[in-house]
Amino acid sequence: MAEETKTLEDLGEVLGTVTEEIVEETAPVELPDPKIDDQGRAYATGRRKDAVARVWIKPGNGKITVNKREFENYFARPALRMIIAQPIEAADRKDQYDIVCTVSGGGLSGQAGALRHGISRALTNFEPALRPVLKKGGFLTRDAREVERKKYGRAKARRSFQFSKR
Repeated sequence: MAEETKTLEDLGEVLGTVTEEIVEETAPVELPDPKIDDQGRAYATGRRKDAVARVWIKPGNGKITVNKREFENYFARPALRMIIAQPIEAADRKDQYDIVCTVSGGGLSGQAGALRHGISRALTNFEPALRPVLKKGGFLTRDAREVERKKYGRAKARRSFQFSKR
């Protein structure tokens, strides 16, 4: 049995025809229409733990307002500010949108996570083309972890009372 020796040119011709067929088969992807209200804003809700963030995004110069206060005053810790800025930096939209939001429930960490989720969803409502970038970064996924409830006969959810031998 004689085996055929294939050259790189033969392989290139085969791969070329395969990629041409794939390009012909894939249709252009239609993006959904942006969801913008009468005032030119996109709205979304973000959630994390017990916190809920309602977010409105509109074109502007990058000002973020949280509960009618400056973003830097409400979230004093730099780590929380970094968490909130992640979807804006991933989408490369820094200083392009004004963000107005109200957060309630939970603590500051949960509120920062809820705000990050809400900003990501509002960005996809304003610009549907940003969805793949934000989805890849994991910003559109709601973190479903909740605090476990306390059980009777226990000090906390799982912790037992201290054992006493005598």
